[in-house]
Amino acid sequence: MNKTFANQVITFNENLSYSGDLPDGFEVLNPYMNNPETLEVMQKFYHKYYNDSNKRKFIIGINPSRHGAGVTGVPFTDTKRLESVCGIKMKSVHTHEVSSVFMYDMIEDYGGADLFYKDIYINSPFPLAIVRKTKNGWLNANYYDDKELFAAVKDFMIDSLKKHISLNLDTSEVFILGKKNAEFISKLNKEAKLFDTMTVLEHPRYIQQYKSKEKQLYIDKYIVALKTKPLNIS
Repeated sequence: MNKTFANQVITFNENLSYSGDLPDGFEVLNPYMNNPETLEVMQKFYHKYYNDSNKRKFIIGINPSRHGAGVTGVPFTDTKRLESVCGIKMKSVHTHEVSSVFMYDMIEDYGGADLFYKDIYINSPFPLAIVRKTKNGWLNANYYDDKELFAAVKDFMIDSLKKHISLNLDTSEVFILGKKNAEFISKLNKEAKLFDTMTVLEHPRYIQQYKSKEKQLYIDKYIVALKTKPLNIS
């Protein structure tokens, strides 16, 4: 198998597992283990958009949500947009995820999915879904919600980021979604020296929930940030 960007991402996802400790009340969900169709649609997505060896810019999320990448295996992509924009239908499950709405509106303004994914790769420092037990059942959790949780997953996150970078990502500037996320990525970056510059953008969920009237301003902000510096294709 030749080492295209797609094949390397697929191999990374197929081999994903977290076997470290977790504080009480937290669990890690592996979408690729839980639903065979997730593996199938993830492979189709990367073969469609990443079937080359181009260098790309890197957008870093937090960790997959149960309704977005936790189902489709594709960051910030629910089943609705996977089908309507990417042309990949998921039969076993149907999801709507608010962050996905913003992301795909931004991708459309960027020039469409083909152009966007040719330039940009999105993933998370903790690439599996994290859930927390509450009185009302299991809810999405972020890796930074709990000090013990962050301490438990920190080394795994550094290792994951290094694996992402090895796909052929530009490390001169990285784009981080969410201010709190950026605080923690900054700690990892000080320790592991992964990126030269960190550019922080508001998280799509925050924009959709609290700033929806100013959504276009945020879309423009993303596009200006992502298109300002041309990639060094060396």
